[in-house]
Amino acid sequence: MGIEDYGGGQGPQPDVLVVTTNDVPGRRVERVIGEVFGLTVRSRHLGTQIGAGLKSMVGGELKGLTKTLVETRNQAMERLVEQARVRGANAVLAFRFDVTEAADVGTEVCAYGTAVVLARE
Repeated sequence: MGIEDYGGGQGPQPDVLVVTTNDVPGRRVERVIGEVFGLTVRSRHLGTQIGAGLKSMVGGELKGLTKTLVETRNQAMERLVEQARVRGANAVLAFRFDVTEAADVGTEVCAYGTAVVLARE
C-alpha cells in the first residue's frame, strides 16, 4: 500500500466543502441547515484479527487494521457529504469523527458536523 491508501479527505474542488473550523475565510454563513452525519459499522475480518494479534507480540503498525479504518472513515465522510448535499448545503463546518467499538464485533465510525450554506463576503 502506498501513502495514498492511508489518507482521505476531499479533492481540490468539492461541491460540498468540509472543514474542521467554525468558519471559512472569505465566506459568511448565509443559512444554517443543521447537524448532519454519516455512519458506518465495519466488522473485523478474522484473518486481520489473527494477523493483528501476532503483530502485537512483536510491535509495529497493524497495516490491515489501518487500511480498514481509513476505508471506514472515508465511507462515513462520503455519507455525511451526501446527506449535506441532499439537504441543500454547500459546506459542513466543525467536522469531526467519532470512533467506538460496536459490541465487540466491529468498529462504528460517525462523521458529523453542521451543514450550512456559505456565500462570498
